[in-house]
Amino acid sequence: MRKYAIAAAVLVIASVSVSLAQPAGPAVVRKTLQSGDAPGGNTISLVEVTIPPGGNEGRHVHSGPLVLRVLSGELTLDYEGKPTTTYKPGDTFIVETGKQHEGHNRGTVPMVAIAAFATPKGAPLTTQVTSNGK
Repeated sequence: MRKYAIAAAVLVIASVSVSLAQPAGPAVVRKTLQSGDAPGGNTISLVEVTIPPGGNEGRHVHSGPLVLRVLSGELTLDYEGKPTTTYKPGDTFIVETGKQHEGHNRGTVPMVAIAAFATPKGAPLTTQVTSNGK
């Protein structure tokens, strides 16, 4: 009986840890449109990002720089060391390697954007940041 109680406690702690690491709100969809090798052992990736109304990405970093263009909706960006800014269709911005940031859709329609990443080959495009900053 004690084994079952310990196993149940471990499962509860694991599920709470996983849920705390996930951003709140509706799910963000990232769809890789194209990816390929680039000079210097890098990878270039083109990704469509959709954030539904009320959604957010959670704090994260990228292993290389990216440039993003908003196609529809509005993206409010909290960016390490910069003021919070809202981007509208046609607006573009750059995210530097390793800078913590989080995008929010505070509007009433989905925010759709295209992001171009340049990352070291084999590195993840996005890494979520936990509450302790890592």
